[in-house]
Amino acid sequence: MTQSAPSDLARVLIVAGSDSGGGAGIQADIKTVTALGGYAATAITAITVQNTLGVHGVEGLTPELVRQQMDAVISDIGVDAFKTGMLHSADIIGAVADAIEAYDDVPPVVVDPVMVATSGDRLLQQDAEAALIGRLLPLSFIATPNIHEAAVLADQPVKTAGDMRDAARAILASGPDCVLVTGGDLGGDVVVDVLATPVEIRTFTSPRINTSATHGTGCTLASAIATFLAQGREIVDAVEDARDYVHMAMTQALKIGAGAGPLDHGWPLRRED
Repeated sequence: MTQSAPSDLARVLIVAGSDSGGGAGIQADIKTVTALGGYAATAITAITVQNTLGVHGVEGLTPELVRQQMDAVISDIGVDAFKTGMLHSADIIGAVADAIEAYDDVPPVVVDPVMVATSGDRLLQQDAEAALIGRLLPLSFIATPNIHEAAVLADQPVKTAGDMRDAARAILASGPDCVLVTGGDLGGDVVVDVLATPVEIRTFTSPRINTSATHGTGCTLASAIATFLAQGREIVDAVEDARDYVHMAMTQALKIGAGAGPLDHGWPLRRED
């Protein structure tokens, strides 16, 4: 899958669920794309009743309506990168895959395989995991699972940095051009992320931030990568810059809610030149 030439304002079509608390999902995605200079369009897959304390309800949209949203954006606005997040069901995954496959010249597809929220609440129906692996991963330019998602996708334990490398290789074999396994949940003073491409395994490290503001980090990272790819960046540069963006968003996190709080997605807009 080749990367498309960027437009004047890189267009990212986000296919994901809505987070009423604003810290993750479509809301985090839109903030991220906007803060990084892109144009965010959306196809909502589900409505979640959510705040910093957890997910209190989920209602999926019909696959037909998800497909109609995607087709409306694709046919008129155009897309320089796709980003998928919470897809909820096997039928919705099928509709999303069909829409991407119908695109004449598919731009980069960033798949954040959202399965479980930070709070532990399930966001992808268990019977949809096979559809995610069989239909969507082969269409992706990069998949960005955390260690828990990587363990499911690779069908093996992921408890160490070595396990992350093994899982990244295994997931790469299922179809994506690249795989980024994120290690924020491993613990320790250093956060390790592993990027697997057809030519190399690359490790990224950064100091761990002592904060409870972790809600939406995966959504934010994937959306940042999608924006940079839409702008024409190469994959290693896109991952490095996306990690830097998330790191700063966490260090300047907003003091909101009593649980896992949101990041400060808008920090670049307030930065002094």
